[in-house]
Amino acid sequence: MASLQEQFLKAGLVDKNTVKLANQDKNKQKKAERRAGTVSVDETRLAALETQRKNAERARELNAQRDAAATQKAIAAQIVQMVQKNRQSLGSGDIAYNFTHNNKIERLYVSAAVQAHLIAGRLVIICQGDSRELVPRIIADKIAERDASLVVRVNKTSTEIDADDPYAAFQIPDDLMW
Repeated sequence: MASLQEQFLKAGLVDKNTVKLANQDKNKQKKAERRAGTVSVDETRLAALETQRKNAERARELNAQRDAAATQKAIAAQIVQMVQKNRQSLGSGDIAYNFTHNNKIERLYVSAAVQAHLIAGRLVIICQGDSRELVPRIIADKIAERDASLVVRVNKTSTEIDADDPYAAFQIPDDLMW
């Protein structure tokens, strides 16, 4: 591709003397800049570089948001898969098991064996939307690492007795229902 000056010459828009004068002026300006040690500022080039920098920054932000959304979606899918793969049956629900969720007391009907596992802390209640599922404690710990808001109830089995507890001498009966 020929230069712009050559194209203008071929088209007859400028003559050789005009091109020669333009080149001489350009060379004089460069020579003066070298002597003075200054650099001419090209505003259009600077504006283009600034626009390019802003566009690159915006693209990085959008990519970060897209990656975060994809990560959240993957975590949600992992949680659903863990719950579906490891959920336990409620049994023949004849015993009401009360627990709190979102500052409300809710009731889940379970069998005596499931109730014993819930009290001992071997089973944990997981709430996804409107469904309540029972999963083993190990799975509930993995779910809590990803999203702690889904784990509703974790009974901790502690044999330690606090020395400052005024009710330490009183044992809570195992069959106490509230």
